[in-house]
Amino acid sequence: MSKINYQQLLDDALKTVVKEALIHAQFNGLGDDASFFITFRTRDPGVVVPDFLRIRYPDMITIVLQYSYNNLNVSDKEFGVQLTFDGRPFFIRVPFSALVEFKDPSVDFILDFHNKQAITTPDNDIELPLDEKPESVPDDGRIVSLDEFRKKKNI
Repeated sequence: MSKINYQQLLDDALKTVVKEALIHAQFNGLGDDASFFITFRTRDPGVVVPDFLRIRYPDMITIVLQYSYNNLNVSDKEFGVQLTFDGRPFFIRVPFSALVEFKDPSVDFILDFHNKQAITTPDNDIELPLDEKPESVPDDGRIVSLDEFRKKKNI
């Protein structure tokens, strides 16, 4: 039986919050001071960005929805929007699975999504049995014992 991936469940639920915020903006606009800062991975499947942006930002990019965006469309799995870069309009499509961070500074709201690769990569996890202690750490000069600096009590 596989374990429940609570982090993935939480990320999926929080991405629903982003989706609902984008749907609200799609039909009602953002309002006077609101802005969305959306950071996503540019190489994830389904991401559509202009080639010059993918070259300039090969891993991640943050886009800002504030004053000059058009054609915001939101579906269950992704959103698309037309943004202007260097005076020219370009269409961007982002699956919610590619999101890294969502911010609305006007209300001091931030959602940070865990990197999918970091969660599922087994090399990042070290499991130790509870009754065993880790092997001693080699002294490489970076570890300082605080015992040297503690005041000794006279007995």
